[in-house]
Amino acid sequence: MASTVKDVGKLAGVSATTVSLVMNGKSGISQETRNRVMQAAATLRYTQRGVRTAKASGNGTLRFLKIAKHGHTVNRDHNTFISDYIDGMSREASASGYKLEIVSFEGEPVESIVASMGATQVDGFIVLGTELTEQDIQLLQALPTPLVVIDSFYDVVECNFVNMNNKDAVYKIIAYFVERGFKNIGFIASNVQTVNFQLRKEAFMEGMKAFGLGYNTRDIVTVDSTYEGAYQDMLAKLHNGLVVPECYFCTNDVITYGCIKALREFNIRIPQDISVIGFDNLPMSATMEPPLTTIDVSKTKIGYLAIRLLDEMINADERQPAVKILVGANLVARDSVAPKTPPLSRVNSEPS
Repeated sequence: MASTVKDVGKLAGVSATTVSLVMNGKSGISQETRNRVMQAAATLRYTQRGVRTAKASGNGTLRFLKIAKHGHTVNRDHNTFISDYIDGMSREASASGYKLEIVSFEGEPVESIVASMGATQVDGFIVLGTELTEQDIQLLQALPTPLVVIDSFYDVVECNFVNMNNKDAVYKIIAYFVERGFKNIGFIASNVQTVNFQLRKEAFMEGMKAFGLGYNTRDIVTVDSTYEGAYQDMLAKLHNGLVVPECYFCTNDVITYGCIKALREFNIRIPQDISVIGFDNLPMSATMEPPLTTIDVSKTKIGYLAIRLLDEMINADERQPAVKILVGANLVARDSVAPKTPPLSRVNSEPS
């Protein structure tokens, strides 16, 4: 049975009238309430039914800009990840009466992209911000149509963002390690500068302190973000005498795969010798040996929310303040983390 405005209101803790106001882009609703309603709508997969009321100037078309500025993160290794974004966008766009177009750019300056899109007759843009800098996003804001950026987040940029909650996810990873008795936790970072990678590194450092754990800078290893690059970089560090900790949290799954390959070449077993957790829950994570414990973010929900937010902007009676939505994540426990070690006192108390 399809969800109703009452269902959304109940989950969000607001009235059905408030839900309707939010979904129709009306003013007078706090940003906190808007975010809560949109999160609830995404969870319940609620879609407004009936005739769209898009402004007459629109032509019912939204365009997704898949931008690979350097290709170190937006590449074929992450095609499945990006496809999940597109699935969420496509379903909600269709349900809301829009046509969704997908345009890819590889290695093209953002200034050129803005110039080529400036005269395009579409209702709004969704931009893949993975490899974009703050300055790039500010350039894209010159486009004359509503804009939502996904897979990126800047606190001080007055732009609409839908991204994963990196801090929440990283805290779950640290908590999982701690529950299993690990204290010497390392982090495999990337030398590629993307917002999400930086946010995960910051969250790791803050999280270790929050859990009352210190970390050694030698246990923070930096590698390339591609599979081959991560493998080669980790291999070189091992050849140079890198001493690995009890466990590693890796910035993403692709980096994890490359590092695991290098570790195995040094006869370091997963999870017998070192436990590993990734981030992204790519399909290979479930089928590799051993299956990888990782973080799963609902990419389809992010895609859905991007369309809902864009539709709200298009149909608003007046200019709306920037909306920044963070979507939570779940830790998917598999076999790349060793079982919890029994307390020493229990072992000693067993009869011989």
